[in-house]
Amino acid sequence: MASVAARRVLVVAGLGAGSGTGASAARIFSKAGYSVALVARGSDTVNNLAQELNSAGGEAAPFPVKAYSPSDISNVWESIRAKFAAPEYSIDVAVFNIGQGVWKPFLEVTPEDIRTSLELNVEAAFAFAREAILTFKENKISEDKGKRGTLIFTGATASLRGNTTTSAFAAGKFGLRALSQSLAKEFGKENIHVSILSEHLSSFRPEVAHNPDARLTPGSIAESYLYLANQNRSSWTWELDLRPAHEKW
Repeated sequence: MASVAARRVLVVAGLGAGSGTGASAARIFSKAGYSVALVARGSDTVNNLAQELNSAGGEAAPFPVKAYSPSDISNVWESIRAKFAAPEYSIDVAVFNIGQGVWKPFLEVTPEDIRTSLELNVEAAFAFAREAILTFKENKISEDKGKRGTLIFTGATASLRGNTTTSAFAAGKFGLRALSQSLAKEFGKENIHVSILSEHLSSFRPEVAHNPDARLTPGSIAESYLYLANQNRSSWTWELDLRPAHEKW
């Protein structure tokens, strides 16, 4: 009798108000047959989104956290592994969509701004990545994609270049990008795919909300997360830079 394949699981951290990139990724992966572990601060967004996905025929579980501290992230991963345990499940994809924007002229940036940017964009990313990679290392290499798991970070324009009001924000996002590249090189040898997807916040300005040529939509970004997760080991993307057709860059 043939064994039943484990159900694939997405862990996504950072859901905003439930209408942005992280929530859209949860919806896209759920439609693709993944079970979904939803991680966010507070209970309202994770509970509402879990209910939405479950009502649509998917399987999702809420994992609210008080903060994105290393201890909170470690504890929530323990809960996720207990809920979605092998051999019934296989945690194959993890998306780090947590971030903190600070847009101020340099001389107005406070020590608290710097700490917040580095804690959320760098320290939390280290903690999340550690738990994801430890989880992936327990997986077998998949026959279809040749990988143990996919870890995706959400970047931004500030991951690639600084600007007049992004000194604190870019410092955090540069660190996130460097982390993703380091992990991609270190763990690719173990068939763990690490990638960063940069979405450009200028494409979300209110003035372009009704211009399909000049705005990024959360749904299209989410499709790119799924594209990365589906890549075969013969052709992996480390960095994916998304821009709408008419963005000035």
